[in-house]
Order: sequence, then structure tokens, then C-alpha cells
Amino acid sequence: MRSSLLTLSLAAVLAAGCSQQSTPAPQAPADKSAAAAVKPAARSHDESSYAEPEKVVIKDLALDLKVDFDARQIGGNAVYTLDWKDKAAKQLVLDTRELTIEKVQAVGADGALTALPFELAANDKTFGSKLTIQTPDQPAKIRIDYHTAPTASGLQWLEPSMTEGKQLPFMFSQSQAIHARSWVPLQDTPSVRFTYSAHVASRPDVMVLMSADNDPKAARDGDYSFKMPEPIPSYLLAIAAGDLVFKPISERSGVWAEPAMVDKAAKEFEDTEKMIGAAEHLYGPYRWGRYDMLVLPPSFPFGGMENPRLTFATPTVIVGDKSLVSLVAHELAHSWSGNLVTNASWKDIWLNEGFTTYVQGRITEALYGAELAEEEREIDQTDLLAEIKDMSPADQALALPPLTERDPDDALSQVAYVKGSWFLQFLEQRFGRETFDPFLRGWFDDHAFQSATTDQFVEYLKKNLLPKNPNAVTPAELDAWLNQPGIPAFAQKARSRSFSIVDTARIAWLGSGKLPTNQVTSDWNTQAWTHFLAGMGATLKPEQLKQLDAAYHFTGTANGEIAMRWYPLAIRSGYQEAWPAAGEFIERVGRRKLILPIYAELVKTPEGLAFAKEAFAKAKPGYHPITTVSVADMLTKAEAGQAKQ
Repeated sequence: MRSSLLTLSLAAVLAAGCSQQSTPAPQAPADKSAAAAVKPAARSHDESSYAEPEKVVIKDLALDLKVDFDARQIGGNAVYTLDWKDKAAKQLVLDTRELTIEKVQAVGADGALTALPFELAANDKTFGSKLTIQTPDQPAKIRIDYHTAPTASGLQWLEPSMTEGKQLPFMFSQSQAIHARSWVPLQDTPSVRFTYSAHVASRPDVMVLMSADNDPKAARDGDYSFKMPEPIPSYLLAIAAGDLVFKPISERSGVWAEPAMVDKAAKEFEDTEKMIGAAEHLYGPYRWGRYDMLVLPPSFPFGGMENPRLTFATPTVIVGDKSLVSLVAHELAHSWSGNLVTNASWKDIWLNEGFTTYVQGRITEALYGAELAEEEREIDQTDLLAEIKDMSPADQALALPPLTERDPDDALSQVAYVKGSWFLQFLEQRFGRETFDPFLRGWFDDHAFQSATTDQFVEYLKKNLLPKNPNAVTPAELDAWLNQPGIPAFAQKARSRSFSIVDTARIAWLGSGKLPTNQVTSDWNTQAWTHFLAGMGATLKPEQLKQLDAAYHFTGTANGEIAMRWYPLAIRSGYQEAWPAAGEFIERVGRRKLILPIYAELVKTPEGLAFAKEAFAKAKPGYHPITTVSVADMLTKAEAGQAKQ
């Protein structure tokens, strides 16, 4: 998932057999802490799930669903093929959130259905409701009939007016980290992988897609079937439905988007096949069949989501000059790091995102040159060093402590992405690419379609890399990267040669008021402009901002990477002329990375808070639930803080 980095370029009813609706005591977070304490040293234990994979695991999921735009819900049934690990186990425990469970049945070898007693615990704010199914005979298959709530945290429903074409409604999912449980009862943990198939019915004028084998030639008829033969974790389960058409890029890659967007997207992403080839050259064959992309409406809360075979992408990266397309490189890289080899729990998220950011840089370098990759690394590292200044020491480690009561969404930061990638660059520098590249490919090959922990990676490192040069890395250095806060003092920082020109131009303007000539800036890319703005300091004089705006037209820019830096600077500096455009931007775009910095500056003053609340009221119907929660929390805290003053 590409969420916070610069891109080149997140009422239960008992079944028959249970006579009354159960109202058990709430499943409190304290129970999760106790469960985590059972195996304090086992990093494979997932504190964010109620599931018990040491007893039983889902091996296959068969969905039969209907998408109801009017009711804003998905409903139907799910059939689970189970692998019982513990012969003494008498129950199946699943994760749910706001789901109505209609009935649960065992599926016999002859297809006969037998009701099973179940209990749905009261809702926990973070983890949802624990679903416990009594299974004394350990059935090989179980069927659950259910439907979602209109407020499901993992689904967004858009009215036609909120789409590009404004003719048909749109729906899409966002399952990472623990939102899959809001639209399918699951063992919602990355430690469990399953294959799946699905039959989905919908209104006939919308196209339905899933993170599976979407047929580019499929008819739009309201009746769709899918199959995912490779085992995936629950957070990679995805669905979307809307006015979607397909345009090919290569034999195995293409773009799905609304008709008005598809040509622009295909043009912007035309290097995708080259990216796949570059990644295969480094890390082995692409193992997922097709690699297609779905361009979502601007409300999508992240830059991209690496759903296998169908990356979900924000339209904010389509700016006409390919300056933000390393988003594709990042999500593609997940086909090896994350999708193929997955963190076993969210406290080891760096195994997904750090590895992916490193691989993204290698793809960028292979296609666009070492200098561009270095520019991105420098920007990412600079942003990380600024972020960790206000971060707790524990959150600065790559190997996070058990999350216990924390929502894994809240535990994700630039540390996983950038410090993780920086660590792998450190290993590359110490051992050389001729040694490190085969090692990394071996990690992907030897752990393909498995979930892994930091401990497993360290063990693999000690066995397969460190002996290649026993003096290259010390135990203290490894500990500094994995377990200690901050960035180690011995880390080599990225240094872009081209940024020296940008720095010189900025310093000269700040001193003399004379802007660099067009001859100097004509070849600047998005990275150069963001670096130019990032070095301006906390504030400028309004007349300085006006001068910049007159020359470079930052206010109203279509480039979100520039907007997220320009508008906060303008707001802090009292440049009121930028406020209307900033308001329009946060009302139109729902990508958290781009809009939260703008909200954060607005809420610091009473006038700005009032402006932010008005903008949020307009934008909220089109925001994804994840974005809505983030902004609402920020506004609430700001209101409370100002009330105390």
C-alpha cells in the first residue's frame, strides 16, 4: 500500500438451533492483551485478530454475493474449506465488524446443510465482533449467510455525482489492515492465506471486478464469476463495481477506469510492462498471471493498494507527465514483497512496506535512472527524519512491539516504508549488489506464498547473507536498525546531485528575491519542485508567496504532491489568497496523505478550524470511511484544544 510516501512519478441473529439472540459480554481489548501475553516471544501471534489459526485455518473461500447499491450493502453466503490443526478444537473463531450473521451451517460431503450454534460478541471499537461457531465434529466445510452494514468500514458507496462520469454509482473496498472483516467474516489476519472463488450479482449496468482473474473481455451483464488460485491473506481480498471499461497496455497488463479516464490512465501507465520486466530480471518471475490496474474516484484514501492481479490506484497520480507513476512501481513491487511474502502480523509491517519501497527504488532506477531513484530516497528520508521527531521511541523501531489494543492503521508510519528500505540499502551497500540481489531473490523464492516474521528474516539473514562477509555487519548494527529508535548514526543518507541546483536556486531567491530563470527550472520534475518547497522553512512573507504563485501557479495545481506542501505553507504564512483553492482541493480529494497536512494547518487557528469544518461538511459524503474517521478525529481534538484556551 502506498499511503504516505512521495510517488514518482487506507444486529446479529442466531441460526436455527439457537432459540434466542445472544447478548454476550463485550469482547474487550483487555482480552486481546491477555491473549497476546500467552506467547510473548512469538512474533507470529497477531494481536489484531480474534482468530485461532493454531487450531484451524481457512484454506479456501467460496463467495456467492449480491451488490445492492440502493441498500448500500453486500449480502449472500460464504463457504469455508477448513484445515483443522488441533484435533481437540471444538470451535471456529472468525473476525467480523458490523456484520449481520443470519445463519451458520455445516456442509456435509453430500452437500447437506446442518445448523451450527454460534455467538456474536458485542462490538469492540477497534477489532469488531468475535464470531464463535460451535464445531464439535470439525466439519470440513462451513457456510455462513450474512450481509454487511451500510457503514462498513471497508466499503465505500458513491452516488453518481461523486464519480468521473456522473452517470452510475460506484462501490469499492479497502481491506487493509483489518477492514476485510467488515464485508466478509474471516480469519482477518495476514498469517492465514487462502484461495478463493466468487459469484457476484449486481445491477446489469455496472462492471464488477475483484482481486482475482478479471477477464478483460467479460460482458457487463450483472452476473460475474472470479477465481483466485494463489493463496492470499484477507487484507488482499478486494471488490469494486462501477462504470468501468478496460484498455490494454500489454498482453498481461492493462487499465480499468471510468470511460472519461481510461485513455489518460493508459497513457500515464504505459511503462507498466517495462516495470514488470525490470522486477522479474531482479527478483524472478511474476507469479500472479495478469497485472491490471483499477483507477478509482478521487475519494480513494490511499495512493494505491496492491490487491493481487488488480492494483487499486488513486487518480491523483495521473497528471499527464508520468511524474508520479512510481506509484505503479511500488504497488507492482508488492507482487514480490507483501503479496508473495507477507508479514505474519501488523507489528512486522516493515517486511511488506520496507521491502516494497526498496524494490520500488530498484525498478525506478532500472527504468528512469539512478539519479531519479536517489531524488526519491532523499525526499523520503528527509520526511522520515522530520516525522520521527514527534514519534514515540517504540514506534521508531522496525520490529514493533505487540500492538495489543492499537488499531494497526494507527501504528503504520513512514518508519515501515523508509527506515525499512534504508536498512535494506544499508545491507546492499555493505555486501554489494552482486551478493545482496541473489539473497533478496532467495528470500522471495524460499518464502513464496507464506507469511513471515522479523525473527524469521533475521534467521534467514544470518544463514544466507552474513556468512558471505562475516565482518560486514555487526550484531549491534542489526539491533540498531531493527529494535532501536531513530536512524542509526552510521546510516548513509541519500544525496541527489540534481537537488544541489534546486537548493542553490532557493537560497538565492530567499536572499535576493530574484526567482530562478526558466532556463534553470524548465527541466524540474515533481521531485525538484517538492524539494524546492520543502526547504522554504516554516513560513514565508505573504508577498513572497504571491511572487512564487505568480511565477509557478502553485495555487490550484493539479499535482497533489505539490498541493500538499504548498497549501500548508500558505496557510501557516497567512497567504489568504490560497485558501479557496485549498478548500476546493480537500473537498474534491479524499487521499489522506494529500489532505491531512492541509487540515492539520487549518485547525491551528479558530478561523482555520471553522474553514476546515465547513470544507469537511461538504466533502464528507464523498470521503471513504477511513478518511472520514481521520479528519473527524483531527477536528474534534482541535475543537477541544481551542475550547480550553
